[in-house]
Amino acid sequence: MSWLDEVKWDAQGLLPVIAQEAGSNDVLMFAFMNREALERTAAIGQAVYWSRSRQRLWHKGEESGHFQQVHEMRLDCDNDVLLLKVTQLGHTPGIACHTGRHSCFFQRYENGAWHGVEPVLIDPEHIYR
Repeated sequence: MSWLDEVKWDAQGLLPVIAQEAGSNDVLMFAFMNREALERTAAIGQAVYWSRSRQRLWHKGEESGHFQQVHEMRLDCDNDVLLLKVTQLGHTPGIACHTGRHSCFFQRYENGAWHGVEPVLIDPEHIYR
């Protein structure tokens, strides 16, 4: 049995993935991988996800230059969620979010509304090629 066969893929053949910054432990983003994405991530040492909106593999940073160097891959106790420990490359501090922010989790609930509490580090207009 392959290490990939130990993963509990969902009905669509996907695995939820959390990308966490090595060192700071900031949660940068949430995405999905299919079997091929996980296999390629392990092979090249950079995060490759399955884009549900594009319906194709997505090498994080392919358009923005903000790649994720993978240091560790950890599967949870149920074998159905993956944690990636990454270094966010391409800008200091690292930008993981397509909005130009460090983390995709930049909105905080306060007093009945969501508020953006993290700054835009680079205008997305200047990121994407």
